Amino acid sequence: MFWKFDLHTTSHIDTLLEKEDVTLTEVMDEDDVLQECKAQNHKLVDFLLRPQCMEDLVTFITLEPSTDVEEKVKYKYPNISCELLTSDVGQINDRLGEDEKLLMKLYGFLQNEPPLNPLLASFFSKVLSILIGRKPEQIVEFLRKQEDFVDLMIKHIGTSAIMDLLLRMLTCIEPQQLRQDVLNWLNEEKVIQRLVDMVQPSQDEDRHSNASQSLCEIIRLSRDQMFQVQGSSEPDPLLATLEKQETVEQLLSNIFDKEKNESAIVSVIQILLTLFETRRPAFEGHMDCPPGMSHPSFSVNHSILEAVRPRLKDFHQLLLEPPKANVMKTTWGVLDPPVGNTRLNVVRLVASLLQSNTHSINTELINLNTLGVILDMYFKYIWNNFLHIQVEICTAMILAMPPAPTDIQPDTEQENARESILIKHLFQKCQFIQRIVDAWSSNEKEQAEGGRRRGYMGHLTRIANSIVHNCDKGPNGPQIQQLISELPAEDREKWESFISGQLSDTNKRNTIDLAFSDYQMQQMTSNFIEQFGFNDEEFADQDDVVDIPFDRISDINFSLNTNESANIALFEARCKEKIQQFEDAGSDEEDIWDEKDVTFAPEAQRRPSSGSTDSEESTDSEEEDVKRDPFEASNPSTDDRMEVDTGCPNNPAGWSSTPPAPSNSETGWADFSNFTPVRPKDPLRCNSPVAMETSIETMDPLGVNAPMQPEDCDGWLAEEETASSEQRSITETVINGSMKETVSLTVDAKTETAVFKRFAKHIRTKKHYAALCNLLPVCSSPSICLGNIKMPHRRTKPVSRSG
Repeated sequence: MFWKFDLHTTSHIDTLLEKEDVTLTEVMDEDDVLQECKAQNHKLVDFLLRPQCMEDLVTFITLEPSTDVEEKVKYKYPNISCELLTSDVGQINDRLGEDEKLLMKLYGFLQNEPPLNPLLASFFSKVLSILIGRKPEQIVEFLRKQEDFVDLMIKHIGTSAIMDLLLRMLTCIEPQQLRQDVLNWLNEEKVIQRLVDMVQPSQDEDRHSNASQSLCEIIRLSRDQMFQVQGSSEPDPLLATLEKQETVEQLLSNIFDKEKNESAIVSVIQILLTLFETRRPAFEGHMDCPPGMSHPSFSVNHSILEAVRPRLKDFHQLLLEPPKANVMKTTWGVLDPPVGNTRLNVVRLVASLLQSNTHSINTELINLNTLGVILDMYFKYIWNNFLHIQVEICTAMILAMPPAPTDIQPDTEQENARESILIKHLFQKCQFIQRIVDAWSSNEKEQAEGGRRRGYMGHLTRIANSIVHNCDKGPNGPQIQQLISELPAEDREKWESFISGQLSDTNKRNTIDLAFSDYQMQQMTSNFIEQFGFNDEEFADQDDVVDIPFDRISDINFSLNTNESANIALFEARCKEKIQQFEDAGSDEEDIWDEKDVTFAPEAQRRPSSGSTDSEESTDSEEEDVKRDPFEASNPSTDDRMEVDTGCPNNPAGWSSTPPAPSNSETGWADFSNFTPVRPKDPLRCNSPVAMETSIETMDPLGVNAPMQPEDCDGWLAEEETASSEQRSITETVINGSMKETVSLTVDAKTETAVFKRFAKHIRTKKHYAALCNLLPVCSSPSICLGNIKMPHRRTKPVSRSG
């Protein structure tokens, strides 16, 4: 046995550590040092806890490697040292977190001049992060003692690993009170203001990106934490500082009062977009709040909007005059200038401002005609889908959201009160309807001349559908209908013709349910089975047959136009072509597929059988084809019989009990002569997976056996005998899962011939024969034994399913 051999190999580290002069690098050279450390090998852990070893490990991750070392092994020991220190071994965490000398050596890495080595910075950040998580009180106390800690963190904010460490301090500290103390301490150190100062043109792009990302993550983490800890009475000081009007004004001043810098502008817009987020935290599993329906807890702080409103003219100017960008050559033409990251983010900012649905913001956008400029960009840059989706969002929100509260004039009547100034501006000043129709016509003209379909057409279709939908069912439906009715007659007719013609046709092409093809295929398959083929599910385990509902297509009205008569004729012609090679012209051979009586032959008339398997039968088929026609029989009545093995253990009396001698002349017969006869009192077992029950009375089908007890026949449910001295009619029911199969036999007592009405016509292939054997277990009843059903070697022709 395997366990007799001791395959466990003793670690070489144990042997190595027994040496008195072993060094740390020798231990770190072992391949399994990390595995042994995580498994808390006592000898290894005790060795690593030595003061000199701990100091060397910290040195490896904080000291720049020598330039003389080969590059591929230059960071080998720093990497292994980091993994050993962060292997989460309690003794190592305790030693490192409680030894101030080691902490000072570790902290000294921050005191290096920028830029820091990014790989060593990641090692440093990883070690300090796990200490913050495992020893929060000791590490926070140590860091607060370092007066230059926040300065150094801001100084190195351009290194991503240092930014990650700052965020770790906000997420990894578990005690709520300790976390609140850390937030207050960082706020007192003005960490938010210092990060804001990093986002200005004088700094490099790495500082812009990391400072912006840090502020965005602080906003999201603080808001999520606010809802996770419902019992906290103290607000998050960092979030409160970020949402102050003066903080937002400082951010905007950094990018507008100095030279234009795309990196700084995009970074500030990213912060504003995060401040404007009104979504619920992801952990609650809720979707974004709908436009104009923000929950009070998630609504945009009014001070942020007041800080942004005076700067809308500057953002509008960025759409007209973005920072200088290089000419962009594309596969279809030259972009001079391209849309650029700045203008794309300004459009995103406008979409967020529209979602706030504030009257002062809406009014300012209308006065500046910002929406008109955005639409101009939409139709100019026909291949920029990033821009197209933002414009679609803007228009969809304008059409769907209710008017801002101050948009309602108290003097007007109630039915005319709820009018959106944005919709009015969009339809009148921006000529929204006319531009959609003109762009569509222009695209069709270009396509007719061989040009490409414009890239914004898909979004234009959805925008047009949004107008139609909101005109009928939206909250601003009456106003939209009124504005359309006020269009010039020519434009109104074009719009009505457009929505009933081109738009309707496009929607029909685009809204075909993808499940239609699956449904069509299923219908065709079902029709084919019903008309031409045998349904294999007939003999399948009914527990595995499941009717799959098509709920999604239950309401689809369509017609499947197929020429069934032509298909039937084509199928029959093809079958005749394939079958022709098996038919002998002028042969008098009887059709073996004709329905006829099935004979249960006594032993004297039985043909000898060999114990060959299906595989042997298929192997010898070629030789048999050469020697004889497999379908030619000297005695047709004998070939057509469905013969029964009289050696069945369920037939202890009546037929001969002498087993026939095997013969090698024929193959394909099953031999049951070796079965041990079962006494009438012995319970019989059936190996068939089909669930069987037995009726109270069991009759001998041939009238030669005495009645048997119910427990002696566990394969069949019931047998009914129709009174007749010469002919007996037997009906047997098989329970197969949730289905019942009824088998009818008419037995002539004189000729011992039974007409097998239900299944014989379906036995065309070995697959069907095997399925039938599963349904009618071999030797499960004294009345019927299908052990030696004759199975043809070839399939000659299909049989139409008629039952």
